[in-house]
Amino acid sequence: MKPEISIIIPVANEAAALPRCLGRIEGVPNEVIVVDAGSEDGTASVAISGGAQILAYPERHRARQMNYGAAAARGRVLLFLHADTLLPPGALVRLLGALERREVVGGAFSRRYCSSSLVLAITARLATLRNRLFGWHLGDQALFVRREIFERLGGYRELAMFEDLDFSRRLRRIGKTVTLTPPVYSSARRFAQHGPLRTTWHDLLLTFRYLSGEDLNDSAEADCQARSDRLKALQP
Repeated sequence: MKPEISIIIPVANEAAALPRCLGRIEGVPNEVIVVDAGSEDGTASVAISGGAQILAYPERHRARQMNYGAAAARGRVLLFLHADTLLPPGALVRLLGALERREVVGGAFSRRYCSSSLVLAITARLATLRNRLFGWHLGDQALFVRREIFERLGGYRELAMFEDLDFSRRLRRIGKTVTLTPPVYSSARRFAQHGPLRTTWHDLLLTFRYLSGEDLNDSAEADCQARSDRLKALQP
């Protein structure tokens, strides 16, 4: 049976998070495509055990990984999901229901964090306000789009950061987008090193720089490479 929805998950060393993510996918004929950028922790085996299709990609670059997965997808709807994000019950059914309205080209889910942090609770609700006012969504909100619309837009631009916001803004310009509930729940792990307040402030400053037209791509590429080098240096 041809899938209604193709779920594309870009990964790099996500063996710990992936089982819970895959376990929340149900309710509609679907295919799950995990695009693995050289994981060394058994991510591929975990994905296969969870019923997913594995595609190997030669570099860690989320936009390119998602485009690569989309090119192999067979569904009429594409759902881009982070490995540390959990879909709510009935998510795929609600998604298809929203797309029954011809004017809706795509959208995402509202988001909460798996954390008791008051700062993160406030930022999640402010993000929902942004979603409803501007129709802008981020990658950890489980972005979805009609396949033909994704192709018309040329997929994700090959940016090292803000590829999700860039795509969401372009999507909003050509049709109506929706924000679905109940929310997805996303891991708060990226806030662990510097804390929720400092990390959120840093994110906000970067967003203002991006919206002002500053090219952040080169610095983001350098930062990604530096992090990759540090991880390699820690390996035995």
